[in-house]
Parts: sequence; C-alpha cells; structure tokens
Amino acid sequence: MTTFPDDFVLPGGGANITALPKISLHDHLDGGLRPQSIIELAGAIDLDLPETDADALGDWFAAKSDSGSLVEYLKTFDVTIAVMQTTEGLARVAREFVEDLAADGVIYGEVRWAPEQHLTRGLSLDDTVEAVQQGIAEGIDIVKHSGRRIRIGQLVTAMRHADRGLEIAQLAVRHRNNGVVGFDIAGAEAGFPAGNHREAFDYLARHYFPTTVHAGEADGLESIRGALFDGRALRLGHGVRLAEDITVDRQDDENTYVELGRLSQWVKDREIALELSPSSNLQTGAIEQWGDELIDHPFDLLYQLGFRVTVNTDNRLMSNTSLSRELALLAETFDYDLTDFEVFQLNAAAASFLPIEDREDLADEISAGFEKA
Repeated sequence: MTTFPDDFVLPGGGANITALPKISLHDHLDGGLRPQSIIELAGAIDLDLPETDADALGDWFAAKSDSGSLVEYLKTFDVTIAVMQTTEGLARVAREFVEDLAADGVIYGEVRWAPEQHLTRGLSLDDTVEAVQQGIAEGIDIVKHSGRRIRIGQLVTAMRHADRGLEIAQLAVRHRNNGVVGFDIAGAEAGFPAGNHREAFDYLARHYFPTTVHAGEADGLESIRGALFDGRALRLGHGVRLAEDITVDRQDDENTYVELGRLSQWVKDREIALELSPSSNLQTGAIEQWGDELIDHPFDLLYQLGFRVTVNTDNRLMSNTSLSRELALLAETFDYDLTDFEVFQLNAAAASFLPIEDREDLADEISAGFEKA
C-alpha cells in the first residue's frame, strides 16, 4: 500500500498542495475507511477479511478496484459496508472520515452514503443518519481542538437499482436540520435510469431540496439527460462522459476546435458542476473510449472549454488517494498551477449545497488561503 507523504507539493518543488484550503463534493463514506479501522471493526463482529494487516488490506482494496469495471470496483464495498452496520461502526467511520479530510486541508466536505445499506444489524434508517451525524460532530470537534476548522454536510443517497427512492428522499428531508444538505442516487448506472426514481425527485423538488445524481460514469449521454431532466440534478456525479457530446473538429499546434452538442452546451450554460474524479474514472473504465492514462482524461478539455469542473476523490480507500494527491496528479499531467487549483476550489464552493451566504464565505476563505500560498 502506498504511504502518502505528509504534504503534496506542486511539481518542481512549488506550493504545498496539502496546506491549501480545499472543498470535497464527491466522497463516499463507505469508500474512505482506514484499513486499520476495518480490521478492528471486523474483529468486533467476527467478520473474515481477505487480509488482516493494514498495509496488505489497503493493497487488496487498491488491486481489486483497479479492474477497469465499475461493477467489479463496487464489489469491494461489501467489506466496508459490512463493518458499518452498528451505531458504533458508523460513528467511528464518520469521525475518522472528518479527521482525514481536515488533515488533507479540506475546509468543507459533503459526504455521501446510502442508509439503506446499513440496516442488517437492527438499525432503522433514522438511526443510521443520526449515528453518522454523531460521528461527524465528534470529528468536527476534534479538528476544532487541533486548531483547525472544517464543515461537513451529509448527502443521503438512494441506490438506483432498488425501489426505496421516495423513502430515502423523505429521510433526507426529514434530517435537513440534522446535517443533511442534499440527495443523491448511486450504484449500478447502466439499465437503472434516474427516471425510475421520478417520484422521489418530484418530492425533493416540492421540498426545495437539492440533488446530485451519479451519471455519465458507467453510462452515457442518456443517463446524463435523465439526471438533469428527471432528477433535476444541480450537479453531475462524475459526468465525465458528457465529453461524448463534444466533437473535436480539428487541431493545430496551438488550438483545438470543437463543437458542443445541445446537452453539453446546456450543462455549460447552466453552470452545472461536474464532480470529476480522475483516478477513480481510470479505475472504473469511465474514460476507456479516450484512453487508459490520465493524460487521456477529458478533464482538461472540459476545463479549457469553461465547464464548471471540480476535483474529487470518489473513494479514497479504493483509489488509495486524497484530494491533494488528485490535484498533484492533475498538475503533473496538465501543467496546472495555483491559479488553476483556485478555480477548481471556487467552482466547488459555488456548487456546494450551502446557502449562498455560506458559499460566498467559503469562496473568500479559499481566496485568502491561496493568497498566502
């Protein structure tokens, strides 16, 4: 298992990326566990693990996740979800999740997870949300006592292949004053369109509750259309395959000339944020039509065309990554600098599911932090 350095820096020994203020919008709770915590939580419930050493277990997750298939990638979650079936397990994972984000320089994070997957040991849906919020509050307090500050919101997620969308939407709204800031659908994308949960999205719209939808990862443009027009998504979870709607007409030594389709033009004009996750997109095969290396990722194309791109980790355990590492990889690949990094963070601030006054405060905090870098 790769050990992260204490700090990531810009290529060439530049600014400390880890110290920069950052925002995390697409980060799964069940994809961000510490391997040692999995081992300890598994021991408490007599769960057999593929490895019992923390480094070896981390390597196992990374190897299993690097398959080029979202379906295979998702199988690793059977292990993490299994140790998140009790109040103690959920609270611990959430607490450590917050601590790890803060250690990576994150000042605001939205953590997404699916309560319906955490009911096998007697918890109710409401119990699970309360347990996660308990852990988040504990993590925020620990961070505060260390002299730092972080704010966290929950994104309650429904599984798109299940039929509990309305029930989970009602759960999210019920806890909007208990840490829940938005709604998501996740899971197997192809064959399970957002329209299957239209009743849930109608309910959320009537209650003025924001949504993000996984789309354009394991399925293409129709999935994105469904997210926008059935799901009323304000952000696209991944959304990388929106690049299928962009035609490259020609290139010369200095410029690339492209034509946007109606869908991609709509997303750009409406400033609908793309929750791009570079390492994860490589692992799951989301960009396979363009290539299998980071340089092939359409991230830079979307950025240069003015889309509201954001940088995310998706699942830090499975991708053995952090937000600082993702930024460092992008800088190395596309020659980005601090100015680009600041744009990505300001994009994320503007797209967060916070009141506008809080979004403006986040933007000010980001700009102030980058001025000091």
